[in-house]
Amino acid sequence: MKLFDAHCHLQDPRIFNQSPQLIRSSLDSGVVHFAVNGVSEKDWHRVKQMGEAYPCIIPCFGVHPWFITERTPSWLNTLRQYLDSTPSAAVGEIGLDKGTKGRDIDFTDQVDVFRQQLVLARELKKPASVHCVRAFGELLDILRSLGPFNSGVVLHSYLGSAEMVPELAKLGGYFSFSGFLMDMKPQKAKKMLKAVPAERILLETDSPDALPKSDFHSLFLVEGDPSIPQNNPETSELSLPKGMLNHPANIHKVLEYVASLLEISEEELARITYSNATRVFSYQGSKVLNEEG
Repeated sequence: MKLFDAHCHLQDPRIFNQSPQLIRSSLDSGVVHFAVNGVSEKDWHRVKQMGEAYPCIIPCFGVHPWFITERTPSWLNTLRQYLDSTPSAAVGEIGLDKGTKGRDIDFTDQVDVFRQQLVLARELKKPASVHCVRAFGELLDILRSLGPFNSGVVLHSYLGSAEMVPELAKLGGYFSFSGFLMDMKPQKAKKMLKAVPAERILLETDSPDALPKSDFHSLFLVEGDPSIPQNNPETSELSLPKGMLNHPANIHKVLEYVASLLEISEEELARITYSNATRVFSYQGSKVLNEEG
């Protein structure tokens, strides 16, 4: 069984030093590829280096809405240079956020930065990995105005409504699910998942975030995670340590949960999502171009 982590952050300072072990143990568990998303100009070099060091890593460069205030005047030109010099790269993480962290960041500015990156992705025929929190109406308007996106728009950690799925899919949307799906009421999650066309579903970890809600002892742990007590007492699903880091091999827990809601086997869902991810990340210069699903 092969799995494809369609969105993660292995360059994140919280886990970067552990990344060789995390990648090795994830590969051993059946995870074949990782789409590693940068979030600002400050980490693009690290993402690029990881992509060069690991054949399994698909590097992605973008300015995340939380970090747009840190961008330099030449950010868009620098982004283009990174994409031009890294043929294997996709665009991400980009997006819109009106949630707790995004509401203090000027939304007009967010839209401007997002649109420019979408236009660049379309021009370069690259997929874009998109973060959207409480801004799906605005996202849909922008995608309608600029799309469709034949190279794909990965709606990462999708928690939007079932009703929005058909039009987002028509515009090029792929729907990627992480451990955050477990925060949604199961019946609502099931309805939304069943609305997603089989050829548009992806799995991800968003590591080191989006820890799946599961029994502590069934999870892959990040060595040295400061949130885990060293003399760990009885730890259960209901008392996972706050801020516990998510190991990318925990994609198996996402697979298990999504398969249960869709009422299909884990093997079938793994096959479908691996094939879909391989398709969306197949572009000129891609590491997975011509790979069998």
